[in-house]
Amino acid sequence: MTKKIVNYILFITFTLFAVIQLNDPDSILWFSIYFFVALICLIANFKTIPKSILIITITGLLAFSAFHFSLFIDYLHTENKEEIFGAMVYEKPYLEGTREFIGLLIAAVGVIYQLKKPKRIQE
Repeated sequence: MTKKIVNYILFITFTLFAVIQLNDPDSILWFSIYFFVALICLIANFKTIPKSILIITITGLLAFSAFHFSLFIDYLHTENKEEIFGAMVYEKPYLEGTREFIGLLIAAVGVIYQLKKPKRIQE
């Protein structure tokens, strides 16, 4: 029962992530990523998702996050860390890249959670 509740929370969270992306220039890409993860979390409450689909999704999310890793490293070398919470600044692409990197890692963790087997009630 606990996994179902967590999955509903994850579904709502990733759906909100997806909706927030609608104001981005590349909104279709990011909306699709987050909404796909949201659907995985929802569907997992009703049906077993094949492990191969989960692993392919996790691999894709982590591979895509690797493209943003250098921007994340650039961000780590800045002094003003709270900039990450501000507006996008075109002169500082590492801000958006870091947000995307972290978002993809969070999405991957949401899918990794689906690999966790529910505990059986011992009789």
